[in-house]
Amino acid sequence: MSDIFEQDIDFDQEDISALEDSESSDSSYSKNFVFPENLYKLKLEYSSEGVYAIGPDSGKLNPGQKVIVPTRYGDDLALVLGKAEHPVGIKPSDVVKVTRIADEKDEEKLRELVEKEKQAFTVFREKVAYHHLEMKLITVHFLVGEPKALFFFSSDSRVDFRELVKDLVSVFKMRIELRQIGVRDESRITGGLGVCGRPYCCHQVSDKLRPVSIRMAKEQNLSLNSMKISGQCGRLLCCLSYEYDWYAEARKKLPNEGIRLQYDGTNFRVTEVNPIT
Repeated sequence: MSDIFEQDIDFDQEDISALEDSESSDSSYSKNFVFPENLYKLKLEYSSEGVYAIGPDSGKLNPGQKVIVPTRYGDDLALVLGKAEHPVGIKPSDVVKVTRIADEKDEEKLRELVEKEKQAFTVFREKVAYHHLEMKLITVHFLVGEPKALFFFSSDSRVDFRELVKDLVSVFKMRIELRQIGVRDESRITGGLGVCGRPYCCHQVSDKLRPVSIRMAKEQNLSLNSMKISGQCGRLLCCLSYEYDWYAEARKKLPNEGIRLQYDGTNFRVTEVNPIT
């Protein structure tokens, strides 16, 4: 299953190109792969990440039903959104198989773990202060399907947290995994209101972090002032990619800036191209 979090954290870039997302789009989709009829779209409870999963052999799944599915961190709880009738842009490797249908014991365990996560925040901060580490805890999650805790944090530099992990293991008596995440992930997890007055796209509109480049702003004749085209995370706005394909296609049918055209017997030079008008 694909990673919902950014892969690389660059601490040195300072120019406007540092606002871009350096992730490269993966186009390695299998055109010959036939998706099974019992393919469902799920949503992970803790991260709202979308997951495609094959239903259990015992029968079909219903929207609103909760199941246990394998994730890149371990077995965890997910909500069934519905059947995936016509999946687009999905790699075979992104599809998992439902481990089992969640029962009342899983629901009770989830409620207990939510309370435990609140306590884990306090413990983590105390241990970080004790070890004098520069770390900001973003979120904590205890897996429902297995004894494992995930701590997601941000930091301006690399952190040696080996001693911290030992302390956390001694307190919680389970497997501990610490993940350093980027600024886009922090905004996606915490949420908030953007400059448009609406919730962050990465938090509410999409469950995946898509690549965004400065070229998308240029194609749409937007200001290249970093304050106007960047979000609270300091990276380029996610919404810059929403209409980019339309602008890129429209510009193919229009003349380039700087060329000369003859109209009604008069020569003109194209100084600006605005696809909208």
